[in-house]
Amino acid sequence: MFGLTPFEKSSYDLFDAFHSFENDFFGGNTLRSFKTDIKDMGDSYIMEAELPGFDKEDISLDISGSTLTLSAEHKAENSEKDGSGNYVRRERTYGSYQRSFDISGIDADKMEAEYKNGILCLTMPKLKKTEPSVRRLEIR
Repeated sequence: MFGLTPFEKSSYDLFDAFHSFENDFFGGNTLRSFKTDIKDMGDSYIMEAELPGFDKEDISLDISGSTLTLSAEHKAENSEKDGSGNYVRRERTYGSYQRSFDISGIDADKMEAEYKNGILCLTMPKLKKTEPSVRRLEIR
């Protein structure tokens, strides 16, 4: 329900091929997707996403139709200069993560999010199943 990647695997997976190419070309040092745990609590789902080192302001949750997109962007710059202002060492890091989830069975208006200690916790209530109403039509 939540992943947008199909569960069935064929003998050749195009996504794995691109992932392997990326690791081979860049030496495997590329940013990986963040990890998520999803628990079924009966009337709702709880999703926990590991986002260590991010501030709450760096995280975005966007809902478009029945898709939830969770993205986080991190920028940091460290620099050391000598007395004349020349760089002795300068390091910049940049990280950007994004994942999308199918939330077609979720009541998006009642979702809640909390971020604490590097863990984003989303409470996602399930849509209530409505029983079809039964009525009789009068014949004229």
